[in-house]
Amino acid sequence: MKKILTVIAVATMAFECPGAGQAKNSLQRFLDSLSTTKPLSEAVWGACAVRQNGRQIASKNQTVKMTPASNLKIVTTGAAFKALGAGFRFETSVGYRGTVENGTLDGDVYIIGGGDPTLGSEDTISLARGVVLRRIKDMLAGAGISRITGHVVGDGRFFDGERESGSWLYEDIGTYYGTGGEGLSYYKNTQDFQVTAGKSVGDSLTIKTVYPFTPWMEWYIACNTGKAGTGDLLYLYTSDLAPIGELRGTFAVDRAPKTLKCSNKYPAYTLANTLTSYLRKSGIEVNGGPADIDRKGRIRTDLHTGATAGEAASAGDLKVLGSVKSPELARIASVTNKESDNFYAETLLRMMGKKASGSASYEASLAAEEDVFKSLGINSSDGYSISDGSGLSRKNYISPRFMCNFLRAMLSDPCFPDYVNSLGQPGTVYKTRLRKATPQQKERVYMKSGSMDGVLCFSGYVIPADGGKEDVIAFSFMTNNAPGASWKIGTLIDGFITVLLEL
Repeated sequence: MKKILTVIAVATMAFECPGAGQAKNSLQRFLDSLSTTKPLSEAVWGACAVRQNGRQIASKNQTVKMTPASNLKIVTTGAAFKALGAGFRFETSVGYRGTVENGTLDGDVYIIGGGDPTLGSEDTISLARGVVLRRIKDMLAGAGISRITGHVVGDGRFFDGERESGSWLYEDIGTYYGTGGEGLSYYKNTQDFQVTAGKSVGDSLTIKTVYPFTPWMEWYIACNTGKAGTGDLLYLYTSDLAPIGELRGTFAVDRAPKTLKCSNKYPAYTLANTLTSYLRKSGIEVNGGPADIDRKGRIRTDLHTGATAGEAASAGDLKVLGSVKSPELARIASVTNKESDNFYAETLLRMMGKKASGSASYEASLAAEEDVFKSLGINSSDGYSISDGSGLSRKNYISPRFMCNFLRAMLSDPCFPDYVNSLGQPGTVYKTRLRKATPQQKERVYMKSGSMDGVLCFSGYVIPADGGKEDVIAFSFMTNNAPGASWKIGTLIDGFITVLLEL
């Protein structure tokens, strides 16, 4: 497959398939037939397929704007490649304010966030948590610091603005896929619980916090054991306004114990607490304990009382000892698309705003993304209204035509090989898709799904077995408000892609 992508990247001659006109008519006839095929005949849907040179192969309802769900990540990651570059890396710095004498820092240590979403995560692309903590300890030891009279301060000021999109559902905000980003994140801003069902319906659940250690949180358990077959219907309701969370819902009596991942609204304080414990165990005294920085720029030492220890240092007042860098953006984008990682997608969007204007607010970040669209020759007439980076918002609306135009524009970008390789393929990421296609055909399809209640979308590329960039097909098939099982619609979308492969 790498050979094919190399051909695409350097080829200058167009290749026209024999019978392409006939295939085009067949594809259009296939789309036309879906208007009377259930369940699409009862849904809102649209599709299009276009070549790199802009020649449209077929379309149906292509200008209808629909909720894309995670299909939006194709747009977010593509815009991030354009705005930040495939080699971009987030950076978390370590510094201090105060004086060092005879091994004692009379002052505070700062963990200075740079937006890194991978810091302390369990993803294979990330540094192991123990490695991160050890590197920070080594930086302090290298500066001759064996005792800290002040605090370990988690500094998340790098990102301003709201941590979650205001258009997200309340029940999503407490989930692992609805956790908000921050300038200093840790463990993907999640909290793990071990959940075990009771012996009978209605019994209390056995719930234990696992990782990270967050003793400042007050947990209220308002959930119980549900009926067999109802699965996991647990939701955590929490916010960053107070260190309180309530777990609501049911967990089926026939479910095996599981680790439930929920949202942690205090990641900077969590990392400071985790590092404080690690330093103490490693022989470095920390007299003041963990802290973070509140909205007024003060060092907050107690999340319950809001107690503070003076104004936080400005960047210019800190002596920086070193930093820890994230993986390259190309690797982060690959996880974002293949794992459909909301947290990474939101962080990439906000980093675009930070770079463009110095603000990571959603307003500034969406404006920065809009500038990318303009640079690609895409405007509002293509049909889009975007509220976040992950597609979690129900206020996102894009059309198949917009998606195809965006994908087509990305073909000309130098980052295209990295971008297309960030997408999933049938038979690997999408194991149940295109079951009747040959392995060779599946290797020619790169795509991303998007799904939520009533929504199923697939968009991406069909790569030619031979030929130049002009023969790559960008496609998008989007459905909303579809009744019944999504697999039925998935089968029809598979049919659409199969016809494309025949080109």
